[in-house]
Amino acid sequence: MAQAESVVIIGSGPAGHTAALYTARAALKPVMFEGYSAGGTPGGQLMTTTEVENYPGFAEGIQGPELMMAMRKQSLRFATRIVTEDVTKVDLSKRPFTVASFEQQLATRALIIATGATAKRLNLPGEQKLWNKGMSACAVCDGALPVFRNKELVVIGGGDSAVEESTFLTKYASKVYLIHRREQLRASKVMQQRALDNKKIEIMWDTVVEDVLGEELVRAVRIRNVKTKASRELPCGGVFYAIGFTPNTALFKGQLKLDEYGYVVTNPGSTATSVAGVFACGDVQDKRYRQAVTAAGSGCMAAMDCERWLAEQGHSA
Repeated sequence: MAQAESVVIIGSGPAGHTAALYTARAALKPVMFEGYSAGGTPGGQLMTTTEVENYPGFAEGIQGPELMMAMRKQSLRFATRIVTEDVTKVDLSKRPFTVASFEQQLATRALIIATGATAKRLNLPGEQKLWNKGMSACAVCDGALPVFRNKELVVIGGGDSAVEESTFLTKYASKVYLIHRREQLRASKVMQQRALDNKKIEIMWDTVVEDVLGEELVRAVRIRNVKTKASRELPCGGVFYAIGFTPNTALFKGQLKLDEYGYVVTNPGSTATSVAGVFACGDVQDKRYRQAVTAAGSGCMAAMDCERWLAEQGHSA
């Protein structure tokens, strides 16, 4: 195997590219595995997002793919070596670490994990056609867009996130239907009461969504009561999933400390993981905020933590 790289980055969303930018400017010559198909498309979730209005610096908003292409171009400008392959295996049991794809195997002194998390979907018949055309998995990201304003909106879920997203959407929607398959929310008591007290939220108990309807934009959902079996159409102008995310951490199971939901555990006030020399940033370790700007910020943190750790090991650029 050739000489070990200073740092390898797995992932190419805002966290990964910010980590690449900072490590490249620190002369660490990062190698980024941007992915190919695992965990979504290279560039992360923003590659499947249309209008982004909450990323600083773009007064008129920017298309998600356009933002990610700009980040990629900036990484390349500072000589990040980008590999468009999926990582199939990592070995963190010995140093240097090993990162392998189907095409190659690299040794690296440090590793930055920025593999993100994938929003869970229901795989409804109309979902593929209407995703990003009135469908989203992030109310905070998309709820303020003009397409959703003053519309009746649907949120699917029953946990704290579902109540938080429903409450957020009431700022813009004329009404929010919170659809839950059971007769009681899974959310905490405080969050349940918040939903019950909000006059703009109507909770539809014992109900599931069978399909999302529309041509160019969402116009309705087909719902079914699980007790009566009765189905009907519910007109709406948007659908938001709040059924959770799956962190893309399968590569690291048994090698890194993960929490009960599969997210990488980082040390308090740091991006360092349970293995020295391995750092995690972005949604793969953040189940609370999950925003492009917070992911980018943690990518900066991971790069700085990584640079300092390498210097302490005597591996400065």
